[in-house]
Amino acid sequence: MGTVHKITITYLELLEQTALKTPPPPAGTSLLRAHAPPVHFYRYLYDAVGRDYVWVNRKRMNDEDLAAIIHDREVEIYVLYVNGSPAGFAELDFRDMPDVELAFLGLMPEFQGRGLGYHLLSQALAIAWARAPRRLHVQTCTLDHPRALPLYQKFGFTPFAREDTTLEELD
Repeated sequence: MGTVHKITITYLELLEQTALKTPPPPAGTSLLRAHAPPVHFYRYLYDAVGRDYVWVNRKRMNDEDLAAIIHDREVEIYVLYVNGSPAGFAELDFRDMPDVELAFLGLMPEFQGRGLGYHLLSQALAIAWARAPRRLHVQTCTLDHPRALPLYQKFGFTPFAREDTTLEELD
């Protein structure tokens, strides 16, 4: 049995597109959609971004179940590259339109603190709003990066529910 963490999950929603000023992309960055990425590449991104924050849900999935999600035509994965190296990713889930879930968003540790999270989130939201959803929603927990919740709120997301629960790390 792995370490068990007591966590609070905050569920947030955004009901209208916010008018935040979007700065130009940082030099050397590009955001590319990964169409039906290989499972091993997705696992690499998920682990590299989420390792320090106990992202385990997708690690518990077998390859077939994970592929069914990430290869679904209504799930879009965008990889942020900095000078040709993967730096983070965003995953948008359009399967429950007109509601869109920002399922995952994060940066690898060595790319944090450069304003790239702001850029990645603004790009992900622009992509989502282009499909004219009724609502965008995301969740974050107390194990996530401490700037995650304030960043979502800066973009206009408001909490609509909280849940206290536990999360067990993998051995």
